[in-house]
Amino acid sequence: MLSRPSLIRSAFSARALLSPLAVPRRTLLTSVVDAKAGLSEQEAEIFDLAKRFADAELAPNMRRWDETGEFPVATMRKAAELGFGSIYCSEEFGGTGLTRLDASLIFEALSTGCVPTTAFLSIHNMVAWMIDTFGSHELREKWIPQLTHMDKIASYCLTEPSSGSDAASMETTAKRDGDHLIINGSKAFISGAGTSDLYLVMVRTGGAGAKGVTSVLVEKGTPGLSFGKNEEKIGWKCQPTRVVTFEDVRVPVSNIVGEEGKGFTYAMKGLNGGRVNIASCSLGGAQSALQAAVDYAGTRTQFKTPLSGFQNTQFKLAEMAMKLTASRLMVRNAARAIDAGSPSAAATCAMAKAYATEECFQLCDDAIQIHGGYGYLNDYPVGQYMRDLRVHRILEGTSEVMRMIVAREILKD
Repeated sequence: MLSRPSLIRSAFSARALLSPLAVPRRTLLTSVVDAKAGLSEQEAEIFDLAKRFADAELAPNMRRWDETGEFPVATMRKAAELGFGSIYCSEEFGGTGLTRLDASLIFEALSTGCVPTTAFLSIHNMVAWMIDTFGSHELREKWIPQLTHMDKIASYCLTEPSSGSDAASMETTAKRDGDHLIINGSKAFISGAGTSDLYLVMVRTGGAGAKGVTSVLVEKGTPGLSFGKNEEKIGWKCQPTRVVTFEDVRVPVSNIVGEEGKGFTYAMKGLNGGRVNIASCSLGGAQSALQAAVDYAGTRTQFKTPLSGFQNTQFKLAEMAMKLTASRLMVRNAARAIDAGSPSAAATCAMAKAYATEECFQLCDDAIQIHGGYGYLNDYPVGQYMRDLRVHRILEGTSEVMRMIVAREILKD
């Protein structure tokens, strides 16, 4: 497995470069919207490896997974062999040890092949990072190797049926009983629920508000842990989404990640990166949608003229390219802010997430419009790109909450 930066930053080993994945199956657009523009040689190599994997393993299966609802765990484990299971975890227990910018590049490239599969990888990575960053030595030693290889996959449990944007009002409780916690409550819209092996759960161990929240790990199979039906969603159809219910679930106190009462702080730090990750997934989906629109406009003829010959189409494609490029710059700036430990990282990430997810969704809608009636058929991928990107404006913090975060930073004393 390629788990060390020394391997990844050395062209990901000769074996990876000489494999069939070294042959791109789909091209990037011109240098005007080249996803590798401005990257260092090492960063470009990281992007290329992920892109080759997307072209070979994700893109050919995207539609089938969408239609069947298959959760491609085996394919994600192949991605983990390239170091994509714990991208920004430290090397101490087997993490890949890359930067947040590197992770953004990986998620963008993978999403050109399948957005929801990549989005789940980003969630799994967020859980691994939270354990690696805040967890005890024992928890890190136990879980990081398994999460790195994706022998075990992880889900993140914050949202509840009655608390979405107001996450600090959560009602799931954990009461101490000797050296154990007894958890009761439920979480909603949990990606991977029912399949995942490990759940990082935000619970209330203290009083009302953010300071009473603690993060704790719950393993699948623990008595009292159950899952609702797989929700029928507009997009992200290849990953299961269920309610997770806790009825007198008993876990050892040693499963607490970090300090008791600081779970909400950890959750928000995790979400800064999560917002960059999900915005990166929007970039990848939008890149593929734009490529599809350019290809279609060059081959579809009306009034004896290719669509690309009409100024209206040309202007629309130009606007789409501008939206994608501006979004990409904002997302990568946010990733760099996290890497640099910027005090304004939260607002920078919120700004990038709101802008990129909204503009990339609109780009996909524009791609459908260029396709006309054919864009409304499942035979063409642009409709799926739009469906899969729509939820990015909701999860990891809605666009409205992102604006609240930005405004608060602008107006603070």
